[in-house]
Amino acid sequence: METVDGAEATAGAAAIGPCAAIPVEHMDFIRQTLDRVGDKWSLLIIAVLESGPLRYTDLQRQVPGISQRMLSLTLRQLGQDGLITRTAYAEVPPRVEYTLAPLGRGLHEIVTALIGWAADHHEEIRANRERAATAGS
Repeated sequence: METVDGAEATAGAAAIGPCAAIPVEHMDFIRQTLDRVGDKWSLLIIAVLESGPLRYTDLQRQVPGISQRMLSLTLRQLGQDGLITRTAYAEVPPRVEYTLAPLGRGLHEIVTALIGWAADHHEEIRANRERAATAGS
């Protein structure tokens, strides 16, 4: 172990900042979780499920641009993490609905704030990207 200002620090651990309070052995899992909940499709699915249970085709309509494969994969992953629930009804034809689980509802406010920020600032970001691309040419 290294010593930093008289305190023991684990190699690879952050000495200061928001990551300093997180044990180094948890960081890999936390990065994986942030990758999962922070990807564009997960954010959008969590946002649209706030309105209540939705069927697969309704989700596909409300999340423009998502492929069937990506929707299925994202729903499966969000379910594995306990952020959404999948309920299959024994009807003819079969009906399946997806809804936010309590854990996902806790994330919803953060997700909608992030989506709102992106929508509010898209023109400024687009102009900055164009300026950077022009400067790089």
